[in-house]
Amino acid sequence: MDGSLNPNKHLKEQFVSNLTGSSMLEIAVMSTVVPLLFVLRHSICSSYQTVTPTKKNDHDNAVLGSKELGNYMATLTVDFLFIVLPMLLIFTVLADWVYIFAIPMMVLVFSVVAAKRFDASNYSGGSLSLRTNVSSYRVLVMIITFVCILAVDFKIFPRRYAKTETYGTSLMDLGVGSFILANALVSRQARSVSSVNWKAAVQSTSPLLLLGFARLLTTRSVDYQVHAGEYGVHWNFFFTLAAVSILTSIINIPPQYSGIFGVAILIGFQYWLSHGLNVYLLSDERGTDILSKNKEGIFSILGYWGLYLVGVQLGYYLFFGNRPATALRTIKWARVRVSFISLVFWLVTVLLDRHVERVSRRMCNLAYVTLVLAENLQALAILMLSDFTAGSKISALEEALNRNLLGSFLLANLLTGLVNLYVDTLFTPSLSALVILLAYAYCLSIITGIADFYGVKLKFW
Repeated sequence: MDGSLNPNKHLKEQFVSNLTGSSMLEIAVMSTVVPLLFVLRHSICSSYQTVTPTKKNDHDNAVLGSKELGNYMATLTVDFLFIVLPMLLIFTVLADWVYIFAIPMMVLVFSVVAAKRFDASNYSGGSLSLRTNVSSYRVLVMIITFVCILAVDFKIFPRRYAKTETYGTSLMDLGVGSFILANALVSRQARSVSSVNWKAAVQSTSPLLLLGFARLLTTRSVDYQVHAGEYGVHWNFFFTLAAVSILTSIINIPPQYSGIFGVAILIGFQYWLSHGLNVYLLSDERGTDILSKNKEGIFSILGYWGLYLVGVQLGYYLFFGNRPATALRTIKWARVRVSFISLVFWLVTVLLDRHVERVSRRMCNLAYVTLVLAENLQALAILMLSDFTAGSKISALEEALNRNLLGSFLLANLLTGLVNLYVDTLFTPSLSALVILLAYAYCLSIITGIADFYGVKLKFW
């Protein structure tokens, strides 16, 4: 299209269309390797401590602040080299070696953990708390997301990791489900915080709606590539988050029963899908009405809402539902419970995929929901291996991202859009693509870290 800001729009849309995904085994292996990177970093890092300036003159404080910022950025860089760099390589140039890479990675991590566990001289405090482990898990989801949303536009990123067209499992298929589950596990509902009033609900949902419309207007104005089979013509990720938030606010369910209600919704939705709705949702035919144009995004709300409700009860049961007197037992047994529940969901996913309906992120069917639960709980259980190592510390990068998850996500989307507008991603050589991805990921890490250093936060959901 002459004069277009994105002349290869249709080629880029075709590049991410009609894909069938990977295997559940590969997803499970990657869900093992990636959290092990975090465990390794936890085992060998010491947390960064900022030094508060004393009451001296402004010049002394400026010098001290400059030194502190320099040390902090050096710490962030080390975190990047231990966590983000290997992850980026695994998702791109080392993708075909993921099975082989998993074995030495597990041996290395278990060796480091075992060495530190039996070396009393390395002890420097207690193990990571449950809250810290959950925070690391949420950061893990975010890092995978911001790496993949740009990498998928380059040929260096395997097509089997990109989102599937109809049925199948892939790394990027897990994105939106993982994001919703990560929020549900630590939500106000899971923590049994008093129910949200309408004013608070509107305040928390309005920014998501604004972001949704902003993304819609921006992509239209710059002619940005949008695959309609993902959410629909107008719908996007932010609208889905807003819809789940609105439903949760309107129908307030106690956390100890929300999972039962969520399962009922999921089973009812799956029954509807199996009796004809799936044919309608997977069809490329669209009418002129708003529902037909956005059928994938609108109908999948039921699946994501059910997932959120199940996540709320899991968060309550695993982390927040016990009294303080049993907190020690919670820390001791949480890993066992998470591992067991993950295994159960993996078995249920295999059964549903073979005997009910194959996994479909596009419809958010029951098998997709159980896959998201299985994969995410597996990653969380592996992160809890840090508890075995006395003196484990969360990295500075994790702390920065955890305090600004939404801000980092918006920045990642902005940088991804800019790269796509100024770089011909489809025809970029592999080495150049890798350099661009490394620069993008490093800039995102450093900018998020600096924002945290100066106390800048963007959080409302």
